[in-house]
Amino acid sequence: MDLLEISKNNKKNKAPLYIKILSLFSVVRGYNILLIIIAQYLASIFIFSPEKSLRYVLLDLNLYFVVLASICVIASGYIINNFYDSETDKINKPLKSKIDSIVSQKVKLKIYFFLNFLAVSIALLVSWRAALFFSAYIFLIWFYSHKLKKYPLIGLFSAATLAILPFFAVFVYYKNFSEIIFTHAAFLFFMLLIRELIKDLERLKGDFIQDYQTIAVKYGEYFTKILITFLIVLTLNPIYFLLRYPEIGGMKYYFYGSVIVLFLFALLLWFSKSQRNYFFLHLILKFLIVAGVFSLALIDYSVIIDRIIVI
Repeated sequence: MDLLEISKNNKKNKAPLYIKILSLFSVVRGYNILLIIIAQYLASIFIFSPEKSLRYVLLDLNLYFVVLASICVIASGYIINNFYDSETDKINKPLKSKIDSIVSQKVKLKIYFFLNFLAVSIALLVSWRAALFFSAYIFLIWFYSHKLKKYPLIGLFSAATLAILPFFAVFVYYKNFSEIIFTHAAFLFFMLLIRELIKDLERLKGDFIQDYQTIAVKYGEYFTKILITFLIVLTLNPIYFLLRYPEIGGMKYYFYGSVIVLFLFALLLWFSKSQRNYFFLHLILKFLIVAGVFSLALIDYSVIIDRIIVI
């Protein structure tokens, strides 16, 4: 359905301003954006620029602009994704759909275009290359929401790739091309692939009705579970190599815990049959990813103390 056509069909909403703000917070998934901000800064401090002082990283204006541009693009991405998924969400997430619909589609579109304009403008303050990167990022998110997500393998890999791009932006900014960074990226990429497949199982009913050709819709639950189990096994490879790096410090305990959680996750997966079961598995993955973000601070205890002292 055309964007303008959907916008015209939306009725004016007279909800109080604070309700509309809460609705927008739900649409852009503010909690996810906050987590990404924390993850970008922790990765910058402990992985991308471990030789730089805490003061230098926190007061780096260009890094601030990169993070801010990322926030705008991610928020606009959630808006356009919500826009195209409005009918599917009514089936899969009826309560969230009602909350999200408090703000009209017309208003969402205006905010979407404003955030994209703001993101590119902020990126220009860093460099024209940064502006080009975020412009491409904006286009790819739109193209994924509009077309790619309806196709099995392309949609799966596109979603995981788009989710990891905010970290790629910081990675390119610091130009740190070490092996440990690529190994961390491989671990996160596999985790994101597993999460996308669980989301496909969770949204199976709505995707089927809307004719979204996801892997779960096209190949069924059994094949999807096999694929998830295979990805869990693949995830053990970057974990193994990361545990061999002394540089990860206390983060090794996170990876030991991840192995246990993923093993239990795989067992629960094969006993899961309902949307509620898949939602619970999705929560486990979210917990694992969030824990991974905060465990970045455990990479080197002495670094935390030294950097706080030098502030």
